[in-house]
Amino acid sequence: MKNQWTNYLFGIVRVIIEGNGTERFLNDCIRLGIPVWNVKRKSKNALTFFIRLQDVHAIRKVVRGNECKCRFERKVGLPFLLLKTRKNSGFAAGIVVFLLIIFLLSNMVWGIQIEGAKPETEHLIKKELNRIGVKTGKSQFFIKNPDTIQKELTDNIEEITWVGVELNGTTFHLKVVEKNQPEQDKLISPRHIVAKKKAVVSKIFVEQGQPLVTVNEHVEKGQILVSGLIGKEGKEEEVAAKAEIHGETWYKSEIKVPLKSTFNVFTGEDKKKHYLKFWSTSVPIWGFKNELFSSFEVEEDTRYLKFLRWTLPIAYVKETYREKEEVVRNYTAKQAKEAALEIGRKHVEGKLDEDGEVKGEKVLHETNENGKVKLIVLYQVIEDIVKTTPIVQGD
Repeated sequence: MKNQWTNYLFGIVRVIIEGNGTERFLNDCIRLGIPVWNVKRKSKNALTFFIRLQDVHAIRKVVRGNECKCRFERKVGLPFLLLKTRKNSGFAAGIVVFLLIIFLLSNMVWGIQIEGAKPETEHLIKKELNRIGVKTGKSQFFIKNPDTIQKELTDNIEEITWVGVELNGTTFHLKVVEKNQPEQDKLISPRHIVAKKKAVVSKIFVEQGQPLVTVNEHVEKGQILVSGLIGKEGKEEEVAAKAEIHGETWYKSEIKVPLKSTFNVFTGEDKKKHYLKFWSTSVPIWGFKNELFSSFEVEEDTRYLKFLRWTLPIAYVKETYREKEEVVRNYTAKQAKEAALEIGRKHVEGKLDEDGEVKGEKVLHETNENGKVKLIVLYQVIEDIVKTTPIVQGD
């Protein structure tokens, strides 16, 4: 019989019938809609089978209409188990409370391990984790998921480049990659400083070496800016040239911006649905009557329950439905041009280091056709143009 495990929850009874017409007895049960299973012949005039606890009263009616004797031999299932535990209710309650405590402790955070960070950076990470609610002794169901924690740590701590966050059992494991802080080499071989691209020198500060260019001088790629040879001709001494040199360079960009564009934005409204997931079956527990938006994006947060070191096939699932709406943006030709210049500027800034800046821009070509504004722009940039090259024989 299918779904015997559900019948077990409501109780199962093993029945023995003896007498004449045992087959007729079974036929009457089936005709009255009483499910029977595991039918076995015990002797010539006796059969055994199982029925549901809820069908006990119905089968007694069948007994009265037949020449068979009926007795209930074995009772199994949750109702009978609970009945037996009444006599030992204190012991049973102790087991339930013990299991409940173990279950709760298995779903809390009891450790935070940080790898790859210096002590001062580790202190900052722990301080930020405490701010966002990740701390020992707190239930995992009230803590943000690892992806969200990873994003907040990366955004809020400047000293780290990347951090991996993983929850194993009751412990958060964080692997940190710190920003590389350039350290001065103890021993640097003799070298020149050359231009890494064509530029006009805008700033020069030489710590060591012989400067060969001045401010406002045009230089070509590979040209020596600061020589690593100092002293009189014929008696030069080789040193590691060191200098800070910025130059004016140029970036050419081609940008296209449509006068009319359609895109989706979030309205800020959302609805939540909560489920309990057993294996692959989801059971709604809250919010399932909410009517969904006509256009939305779903964000799912699944938290599996744990017991000691095992992950149970039972999970709490929260689905967040964020409303979206379609927005049509119309630009005038002037607005499209301003947007294109800003897009191009941000693209160029993304190529520069921390000290680089966009100083100005010049539109070389502008067209407005097929519903798009197209610009070719030359951006004037101030950036570091230093590149080192070792001194070789013959320099």
